[in-house]
Parts: sequence; structure tokens; C-alpha cells
Amino acid sequence: MSRKALFLFLVVGVAWGMPYLFIRVAVEDFSTWTIVFSRVVVGALVLIPIAIHRKTLLPALRAWPWVLAYAALEMIGPWFLITESERVINSGLAGLLVATVPFFGLIIGYFYLGDKSLAHRNTLAGLVIGFTGVLLLVGIDAFNGSISLPHVGMVILAAIGYSVAPVIARIKMPDVSGVAINGLAMVMVAIVYAIPALGSLPKELAANPPVEAWGSLLGLGIFCTSLAFVAFFRLLNEIDVARASLVTYMNMAVAVFLGIVLLGEPITTGILIGMPLVVVGSVLATRKHSYK
Repeated sequence: MSRKALFLFLVVGVAWGMPYLFIRVAVEDFSTWTIVFSRVVVGALVLIPIAIHRKTLLPALRAWPWVLAYAALEMIGPWFLITESERVINSGLAGLLVATVPFFGLIIGYFYLGDKSLAHRNTLAGLVIGFTGVLLLVGIDAFNGSISLPHVGMVILAAIGYSVAPVIARIKMPDVSGVAINGLAMVMVAIVYAIPALGSLPKELAANPPVEAWGSLLGLGIFCTSLAFVAFFRLLNEIDVARASLVTYMNMAVAVFLGIVLLGEPITTGILIGMPLVVVGSVLATRKHSYK
């Protein structure tokens, strides 16, 4: 990676490693509808003005059917699934499970984008090792009765959506600004979530949520949504979609670290065995290889 790409990679890695912490805190006081709605409203308030200033919003509006498809796979479905799952599973585990995104991303890249990275034995080995780590994590902790398999499945389904959405943006809207795409997508998500969110908000406000809960909503909107998406689409200009999706490995490390340090989440046997394999797999899969 270039220095610019590495910097953007680190920014996205941290920004997208934080939402699992914020969500875990917010679900104690707010409904999933409210959490996702507030997240996209804050994000849209930041991104739409930028898109208007750059005069990039009109092309996104013209491509609205593809923006809607992107929104469904990147936000409407995944953010509901992940938020609901974190009412049951730990934030660190959610972050670890989303690390399956590169596995799906490289398969999609190989068959639909002509990316030959998957064909190299080291890249393939890295993905197999990393995904094996995730399987061991889930299998060991499920055997111990410490996780809920249905909620694990919800997060993995969200990861599949995460892997497909950037491909739609790149193939169907290659000349449309990522900021405009995400800003408009967030407006669409806000419309979908508005009625149930506004219906549950009065009761939630009456319960007087603590400062931490409000701070989590703002953090989700500003850092994990606005900043992260701007940085991610700039990253896509530097490296390919499949390799950019490998940022989820860093997200995972940040999510696990924050969950343990700030929320006191346990270091399970599954994490101790599975996480090192995920890290090793990440190193192998992200390296550039010669195809001579």
C-alpha cells in the first residue's frame, strides 16, 4: 500500500471498529429502529452538504435505484441485524464475525470483477486460515454455551451484505461520488426507519437515557458513519474492493480490544484460539503477490 492508502486503511479500521462498542451501549436504552435512524440522520446531515458543495449529488439522484440497492445491502439490512444481535452477543464477537467480509469479497471479486488475487496460493491460504479462525471461534464458544448461534448467523448475513454493496457501487455507479452515494443512501434508510423510530422514541426519552447512550448515538453517526464512509471510498480509489474489504480484520481487533477494556467483556477460549488465526490469515491475504 502507498502511505495514503495505509493512512486511510487505519482510519477506516478504527472508525469501523468502534460501532460495536457504541451499539452495545446504546441498545441498553434505545430500540434498534432509533439507533439506526439517528445514525443515518447524523450521517446524512454531514454527507449531503458535502455532496451538494462538490456538485456530486445529482448523479447519485439519477442512479437512485442502484443507490437504493446499495442502501439495502450496506445499511438497511446489516445495521438492523448487527444491532439486534448485540442485544444478545458481545460487541467483540460481533466485530470478529464481520471479519468474514473479505472471504465473501474476494470470491465476488474473483468471479465478477476479474480480480485474480484469490487464485494465488498465499491469498487463498490466508483467507482459509482467517475463516477457519472465525469458525473455531464460533464453534468453541457455541459448544461452551456462551453464544447464540441464531444471532451469530444474523451478523454473518450482515457481512454478506457488506461484501456485495461496494461491488454494486463500483460496477453500477463507477463515476458517482462515494460521499453522494452514501449521503443519499442514508436519506433512504432514514425514510425506511422513520415511522418505527419516531414511534418508539417518546417512550425511550421518558426513561431519561444516560449521557453514555446519547454519546453512543452521536459517535455512531459522526465517526462510524460520516467519517468512515468518506475515508472508505477514498481508500477504494487507492486499492481494489477485495483488498479494501480486508479492513474488517482491523475492525475486528479494535472491536475486541474496546469490548474487553471498556465493557469488561470476557476473553473466551474461542477468541484466544480463533483471533490469532484471523490475524495470520489477514497478513497473508493482504500481501501483494507475483503471478509469474
